[in-house]
Amino acid sequence: MSNNSIRSAIGIDLARRKPSTMAACSPTTTSTRSNCWVGRFAMVCVAAGLTLADVPANAQPAPGKHRIAVINLGPPSPSVKYLAALKAGFADLGYIEGKNLELVVRWADSQPERLPALVRELAAMNPRIILTTGGPLTAKAAAAGAPNLPIVFISGNPISEQLVTSLARPGGNMTGVAVLAGELEAKRLELLKQLMPKVRRVALIWNPSTVVAKDLVRDVAVAAKRLNIDLVESQARNAAELDSAFSMIAKSKVDAMFVISDPLLGFERKRIVEFAVEQKLPGIYFWREFVEIGGLASYGSNLPDVYRRLAFYVDKILKGAKPGDLPIEQPTKFEFVINSKTASQLKLTISSEMLLRADEVIR
Repeated sequence: MSNNSIRSAIGIDLARRKPSTMAACSPTTTSTRSNCWVGRFAMVCVAAGLTLADVPANAQPAPGKHRIAVINLGPPSPSVKYLAALKAGFADLGYIEGKNLELVVRWADSQPERLPALVRELAAMNPRIILTTGGPLTAKAAAAGAPNLPIVFISGNPISEQLVTSLARPGGNMTGVAVLAGELEAKRLELLKQLMPKVRRVALIWNPSTVVAKDLVRDVAVAAKRLNIDLVESQARNAAELDSAFSMIAKSKVDAMFVISDPLLGFERKRIVEFAVEQKLPGIYFWREFVEIGGLASYGSNLPDVYRRLAFYVDKILKGAKPGDLPIEQPTKFEFVINSKTASQLKLTISSEMLLRADEVIR
């Protein structure tokens, strides 16, 4: 099954594109599937480097180079392969870092209050375009601090997050890719029920500071009632509050864990999965990266694919397109990933039907 999960909606001539390595090496069976991107990510990271030299404020890019700014809400370490996928997307289009491309990357280390200063710093470097990742907080900070620069974002749902009013014609100076995270919450809970038919009490972790969080929790609550599941809610606005959430869950005698889609919680996936393993709690998550480090299952967009797509927007804008005229892309395929090793450790039997439905089974 192909991992080419993002629909082209900005007029890219797919017939002339360089063939996607991801699509070419994607397995076609439901048995254990190796991620053929790992080697490429490593090569890109070694070749291009992830520690970028500082660019002096007001410095002009070298002749023939396009300077692109990238600002990420999270810390560098969880996002290594995403940045590598972005660089691979640029390379497919002929933009080679150090030759005709200069990337200036800044990280907010999961501290939203740092975003305005980082945006000002990047804007002073005269980039052609600003790419923002980590949801609406980053995109809104860029729009406020660099109102005259084109902005390309990754967002959960840009309309609900009040970034744009239309996916087809976003208008203004912003466009990008929507992973539609919020629309998948009820489906993920249904998959958890199918993985664990006897599940009755589920710990729900969510970030109340996220713009659409209450709506997502409401959607999950409606699905839970239909599935005869009791939710035990705990909130975590940041990394520090996760400890309190963990403490409450540990005392709640729940059968499983469910984390509402949120960039800040995604950056804390290592701690979340470690807690789930310690408590012997099955969990279903919104990024496959949770499953790669020991989570039970995930259902959502393929993030490296999404990052790779940002390069096509940059290419269009560099060639004269206006951001507001470029329709926002939406996923047409979502990945269901199961870690069978984790299931065995939890003494959880996954039905053959569910294993066959999975896009990938990690063994």
